[in-house]
Amino acid sequence: MGFVLTEEQQMLRDAALAYASEKLPVTQLRRLRDTSSSTGFDADAWREMGEMGWAGVIIPEAHGGSDLGYVGLGQILEAQGRTIAATPLLQTALIGAYALIAGGSDQQKNELLPKIAAGALRTALAVDEGPRHAPDTISLAARKTGASWVLNGDKRYVVDGPGADLLIVAARTAGQASDADGVTLFLVPANAPGVHRTPLKTLDAHAAANISFKDVAVDAGAVLGPAGGGASLLEAILDRARIGLAAEMLGASDAAFEMTVDYLKVRKQFGQLIGSFQALQHRAALMFTEIELTRSAVAAALDALDRNANDIAEHASLAKARAAETLHLVSNETVQMHGGIGMTDAHDSGLYMKRARVLEALYGGEGYHRDRYALLNGF
Repeated sequence: MGFVLTEEQQMLRDAALAYASEKLPVTQLRRLRDTSSSTGFDADAWREMGEMGWAGVIIPEAHGGSDLGYVGLGQILEAQGRTIAATPLLQTALIGAYALIAGGSDQQKNELLPKIAAGALRTALAVDEGPRHAPDTISLAARKTGASWVLNGDKRYVVDGPGADLLIVAARTAGQASDADGVTLFLVPANAPGVHRTPLKTLDAHAAANISFKDVAVDAGAVLGPAGGGASLLEAILDRARIGLAAEMLGASDAAFEMTVDYLKVRKQFGQLIGSFQALQHRAALMFTEIELTRSAVAAALDALDRNANDIAEHASLAKARAAETLHLVSNETVQMHGGIGMTDAHDSGLYMKRARVLEALYGGEGYHRDRYALLNGF
């Protein structure tokens, strides 16, 4: 397992950090929030990211991508995490691209992967149906009628749902809600008759929607992966999403920590810089060590994806739980160490805390992944 980036990966990281700082700063997130953007992202920025090839980092060259791997894509996600940027990158370039690579037919790959690589097609994963992440409980029904499938049901908190062109929908084609068998993934156009999207006003100002499906008809070509055997494909998709989120959370933790350290160096109380107080130094040291532990877990998880290791699920839960705990700590400390100003909307620290709470819960919180990691290891 290597923790040193290759020259190509380092160049990708440098470009992503520069772009996020210049074109995706926190001020842009504020603008999207305050203007109530219908899609939740900057269309011009996404077009530029597509032109730079970032939407096709894990897509094979034969389908228009660069095939630079998950470590490469992780650098971009981490850079965007630093500015808590709102873009379709994770849902499209990671979740959508992998879903098609792993489960798509040749026709689906040939038609859709080049569009994703070019930034011309945005996807969103519709999996959860309740207030908590529960991918092992799928109730949305898909019934076969002749050569078509008809979907009925609801999905909640679909990230990037308002601006997606194509939905990856987990549906039940047989059995009961909690059965492992009988889950099928479908590729459903977001504008298909019977699909209704309700945009949500989210805590972190990132786009999400509740989506209902009423008699939504799709043909057999919309099935992604094996009919009735999509649970394992869904779990593999989610594990990659969790690792991508962990990379983003690492970036947010880094940026919030740096913001805090900078403040400790300039804020004075009792005639002294507060950074000279030993108690605050200890708290800063704890944040630093937790971030470095998280960095190792994220690096190992991304590397496991590129190696197609047989313990990806363990790496995913370890990285997600580790990143959630670290970002929770750092975002809390950032607000507290900034004092009164940290409690105002005018200061960025509160935005990092809000983003932290959403990322902690998305695709399984810390408790969910600690339990899952223990089960995967026989405890």
